Amino acid sequence: MAEPFPYHFSRRIRATPRSFIREILKVTEKPDIISFAGGLPSPEFLDSAGVARATEEVLRKEGCSALQYSTTEGCLPLRRWIAERYAARYSLEVSPEEILITNGSQQTLDLVARILLDEGDPVGIEAPGYLGAIQAFSQSMPRFCPVPLERGGPDVAAFARVIEEDHPVFFYGIPNSQNPSGITYTEGRRKELATLLDGTETMVVEDDAYGEIRFNGRAIRPLKCDLPERTVLCGTFSKIVAPGLRLGWMCAPEEIIEQAVTAKQASDLHTSIFSQLVLARYLEHQDIDAHIREITRAYAARCGLMVSLMEERFPKEVTFTRPNGGMFVWLTLPEGASSMELWRRAMEEKVAILPGTPFYTDGDGDRGVRLNFSNADPEKIRTGIGRLADVLERYLGSIA
Repeated sequence: MAEPFPYHFSRRIRATPRSFIREILKVTEKPDIISFAGGLPSPEFLDSAGVARATEEVLRKEGCSALQYSTTEGCLPLRRWIAERYAARYSLEVSPEEILITNGSQQTLDLVARILLDEGDPVGIEAPGYLGAIQAFSQSMPRFCPVPLERGGPDVAAFARVIEEDHPVFFYGIPNSQNPSGITYTEGRRKELATLLDGTETMVVEDDAYGEIRFNGRAIRPLKCDLPERTVLCGTFSKIVAPGLRLGWMCAPEEIIEQAVTAKQASDLHTSIFSQLVLARYLEHQDIDAHIREITRAYAARCGLMVSLMEERFPKEVTFTRPNGGMFVWLTLPEGASSMELWRRAMEEKVAILPGTPFYTDGDGDRGVRLNFSNADPEKIRTGIGRLADVLERYLGSIA
């Protein structure tokens, strides 16, 4: 038998962790498993009929131009739509030239790392933080500077210490319904962070993937409103239209967009113009606000059901967040418990959860657990939380 070829892989790819959630999702594909592990929107709200109508109209009216190469910056009507929505929702005035269409918000994070980071550069990040961002930034081999999250947002003292001592290139955060914790920064905390950043060279990478899914219906102004010249604002259509379209965007000062365009050209030339035109046509004819209200009502009900069942059934030593938007609840297990062991035991009862360790850059987080409520109907939530409650009771009893 021949010796294996000695492939040489770059330090960058060897420094990049595999997506833990993608690996776990392979295990949860069996139909008899109730999964709270993923981060998927509910298939009930993927409007295939509306997208089909938009697709037919694009092919009929745009013809071959919809199937041709296009500009890197993205479809101008779609960029205009995003800019107008920022103005209407937040009184945030940006031009289409400050918006770049990307292959989902994940590509935005990759572009941010490629244009702003050199090896060893310090990066501020929430703890727990979004594992997709950790993976994207890791390719640049930065030095992560975690900031613990509290109920109202990042710990102010820890944030100030990181900014003053580490001088990060940027701080990455998800102020609205954070992934994985479900926490939303209070308006007061946002003001405190903006004040601490004023006069420094640290930028903000603000991920607003869940900002439209607010259970109380009230939009909260992004940090970019207070820090317009130093904030890269990331958005996505995955949570409000369809993730399969792979469409997101970067909103940033034109100097940053110019560099991101160069990086994107080196990567993929441009995001699918066909998908962009379909989405632009869809948004032109559909009442997106009514669609978002429908999604939000359903997710609020599922979140409320999950939280109420946990309050009723979970051992008192287990604490959890109470989100007012988004798609996730975060559990904290008592001292001595391990989320990886809980994951193993829960899988034996055909319930999938996501252990907390991958959401930390310093190896911490083994007492944390992320649960997703958006992609489970009420019956599965009742059954799955009941099973998980029984598993917790037995597990915590065994280590008491």
